[in-house]
Amino acid sequence: MVSPFYQKSAMTQLIAIVGRPNVGKSTLFNRLSRSRDALVDNHPGVTRDRLYTSISHEGVPLTLMDTGGFDEAGNDPLLGKVRDQVERAIEEADMVIFMVDGREGVMPADQEIATILRRSKKKTFLAVNKIDGPEHDHLALDFYSLGTESVHPISAAHGYGLRPFMDQVVKGLQKSQTEKDTGTRIRVAVLGRPNVGKSSMINQILGTDRMLVSELPGTTRDSVDTLFTWRKKEYLLVDTAGIRRKARVKEKIEKFSVVKALKSLERCHVATILLDASEGVLEQDARICGYAFEQGKGVVLAVNKWDLIKSSAQKKDFIDNAIERQLRFISHAPRVNVSALTGERVMKLFEKIDLVYEQCSRTFSTPAVNRVFKEILEEHQPPRFGRGRLKLFYATQTSTRPPTFLLFVNRPDAIHFSYERFLINKLRVHFQLENAPIRLLFRKK
Repeated sequence: MVSPFYQKSAMTQLIAIVGRPNVGKSTLFNRLSRSRDALVDNHPGVTRDRLYTSISHEGVPLTLMDTGGFDEAGNDPLLGKVRDQVERAIEEADMVIFMVDGREGVMPADQEIATILRRSKKKTFLAVNKIDGPEHDHLALDFYSLGTESVHPISAAHGYGLRPFMDQVVKGLQKSQTEKDTGTRIRVAVLGRPNVGKSSMINQILGTDRMLVSELPGTTRDSVDTLFTWRKKEYLLVDTAGIRRKARVKEKIEKFSVVKALKSLERCHVATILLDASEGVLEQDARICGYAFEQGKGVVLAVNKWDLIKSSAQKKDFIDNAIERQLRFISHAPRVNVSALTGERVMKLFEKIDLVYEQCSRTFSTPAVNRVFKEILEEHQPPRFGRGRLKLFYATQTSTRPPTFLLFVNRPDAIHFSYERFLINKLRVHFQLENAPIRLLFRKK
């Protein structure tokens, strides 16, 4: 059953790309979306969750969905769940691109997928991949045995046959202008160490197994965008790969996952960072919070697995003290104690996300900014350096998310970090930015 929170335009067709592992689904997804949103590698099983992206072909808006490889479960406990995700994707889609490997020929798993697609009665386009030119088109003929009306030889890697193939996909579909982002959608990145419950929490939010969930760390390798509406507000949730310490990132594919998680942080408005209440605050938790702090992102701390410790005053004091001591640099970030397992207080996160986003988006007039700084300086004069004293001539807000203020002074090099912190704390009080990061830039006049 499709989650009631997942929305797509009534004018947009949702197309799932399905097939065995390593037939080129993610390569096609990347080429059609002109991006590298899906991880691509030479060994099977890289894509495990569903990925969505919006594209347009000949003026027809489409939503593409990449899926994990459909194969025999074998000894890998995750592959069975991947198969479930692929079947859910077929149910959710309006149309299906069924990809096969033209060089390998028809495989048993291809026949099984074809059977599932026939039962679904979804409109299906069979793409025979790895056909690099017309001289290899004959390799596609064997795939008529799968029972499709037509086969389309293509090369996802080199682009051969893609335009006529996509022309067939959009044939008969209505052209319309691509939906515009109104700017009111709040992008929320969900970050944290591996196995702290990020995907489980999003499942609680959506009320469906939208994400692949496993107790094995590192299950989520791609960043997965999910559109979500709550109380008439739109959010874009991004579930990201758990960020490991560099010393522990051994496989090339996991290195890419860390990079993608950090890229998700770059494009979000608010970062929801999960901590494990049963483990306390580890060095890597502080490092992840540091990534968000350095990029000036609004942060909401979600202390997960609270149900495991809430009956113990000692354990609660331990986590409180750990957060206060080790995450002092983001003391402005609001905190919510949650349980992704039971759903306790999970939806309270959105109250804090809205609060942080609103504060990060505030703008202030230049007269108001200068008036506030004048009051601050009258209350506490800048420190002396040598025979002189720091002088502030003029201040203005230059940007939002985070609120950033430019100060013209006589000696930018004389600004001590403690005085900068003092100014930021005072700005929080005067402008009611208690939960937003603030940046100050100093320039010599």
